[in-house]
Amino acid sequence: MRIPRNQGKATRSSSEEGHLVRSIWNGAISFGLVSIPIKLVNATESHSISFRQIHVEDGGRIRYRKVCELEDREVRSDEIGKAYEGADGAMIPITDEDLGSLPLPTAKTIEIVAFVPGDRIDPLQMDTAYYLSANGVPAAKPYTLLREALKRSKKVAIAKFALRGRERLGMLRVVDDVIAMHGLLWPDEIRATDGVAPDTGVTVRDQELDLADALMATLGEVDLADLHDDYREAVEELVAAKASGEETPHAPAPSGGGRVLDLMAALEKSVRAAKESRGEQPPAEEGDVKPLPRRRTASKAAPKAESGKKSTSTAKKAATKKTTGKTPTAKKTTPRKRSA
Repeated sequence: MRIPRNQGKATRSSSEEGHLVRSIWNGAISFGLVSIPIKLVNATESHSISFRQIHVEDGGRIRYRKVCELEDREVRSDEIGKAYEGADGAMIPITDEDLGSLPLPTAKTIEIVAFVPGDRIDPLQMDTAYYLSANGVPAAKPYTLLREALKRSKKVAIAKFALRGRERLGMLRVVDDVIAMHGLLWPDEIRATDGVAPDTGVTVRDQELDLADALMATLGEVDLADLHDDYREAVEELVAAKASGEETPHAPAPSGGGRVLDLMAALEKSVRAAKESRGEQPPAEEGDVKPLPRRRTASKAAPKAESGKKSTSTAKKAATKKTTGKTPTAKKTTPRKRSA
């Protein structure tokens, strides 16, 4: 039994159902002297399950109320604004009009600043994704021009834009027949990797690399569309069971006997398990996994085979010489005996 999507939550309105087609920002793409009116649309949505906080004793909802510290009373949303807190703790009010009047060319424009190969972008920088929709019939022609130019160049566009009170960096690329934009973190927002990697004294052997290669090859590739959220489904089943009074599912007992210390054994077992999951026959003897040959085994075995052949042919030649040496001697001694 699976819990319905709207159980325990307020029913979504028709406007919420159309979230993916409702624009969150209107502006234009600045492509040199070409201006393309566009609408910004969310390209992703979250399917995670949300929980409410309750009072454990009686199940009552725990809610947060916005209270003014000076008046000690709850205030409405339309009474709330934003402010910047100074170093001395003073609050400096900032209005939406203040932010909207900033002298920035990106206030209502996605300004393209460069075109670069897609592999130039570090995946660590990639943030929220959006779809850019042509806003109106006149925008269709320049929109299509930019889309086809991106396709033919096999590059992505780097742009600057302002959204939700800050200027951001973006990357424009083509998805199907739509221009998509990924928000990018600024380079100085990416933390350095100092102190994250393990000690440099750790090394791995060729045998371990060979088994890792074999495991990677056995696992192969996967279609991301075939993957799904097992945790979310398990939570849905748990909630449904509790709501209907049924027995709740339990996690299976761990199969391992603790942490595996032998890396080679763990790799070998992983390769076998991956092969069995793909329907391949397991090894003849259960529990006896033969290690894969090392990468340089073939090159070392060749000279041994050649040296073996040389010794064999040498022995044959030696035997031949001994045989040919005895035959002439026998022929010479016979005439001498007759003459005597």
